[in-house]
Amino acid sequence: MSKLIHIGFGNVVNIDKIISVVSPDAAPIKRMVQKAKENGTVIDATQGRKTKSVIVMENGQVVLSALMTDTIVRRSREEGDTDES
Repeated sequence: MSKLIHIGFGNVVNIDKIISVVSPDAAPIKRMVQKAKENGTVIDATQGRKTKSVIVMENGQVVLSALMTDTIVRRSREEGDTDES
């Protein structure tokens, strides 16, 4: 079964499909987000709030979250530590 991680406002992503979680402040990341918006591959999960992290998925989609990068990374580690056997 896929493990899901909460990224804010009731939104979740599959933890196994995440390539990276990065800060949106760097110019290359801003360009990547803009290109994803133009291509229609961005998923905005911020609910109108400021984007505080960008999640890059292995299928090329870019997910925007209002949670801090550290928070998402901590949650992914906690989810990875749970044993469901």
